[in-house]
Amino acid sequence: MFVTPAFAQTASATGTGSALASFVPLILIFGIMYFLMIRPQQKKMKVHRAMVEALRRGDQVVTQGGIVAKVVKVQEDGMVEVEIAEGVKVKVVKHTITQVLNRTEAAASA
Repeated sequence: MFVTPAFAQTASATGTGSALASFVPLILIFGIMYFLMIRPQQKKMKVHRAMVEALRRGDQVVTQGGIVAKVVKVQEDGMVEVEIAEGVKVKVVKHTITQVLNRTEAAASA
């Protein structure tokens, strides 16, 4: 009916160790998800952001809608004016540009 103090102390010590051991798989799963999913996505976003910031007049681009266009004007408010056909100009959001097909060379400084 009465539990000895030595028996009660050993029971609580094993309970703490098993609680810590139950969190190890959770931490391991989070680590695997970070290296397989989160980190590559962050790298991809960084590359896309650099591509969009490097846009300039004359670049041939592909929009998210699949339209191939030529950049006519890069505006500071996050918009780009592109020419999709002869005389047809459209404004699109910079971040909807998915790919740069032909990049124009920067003018050489004299």
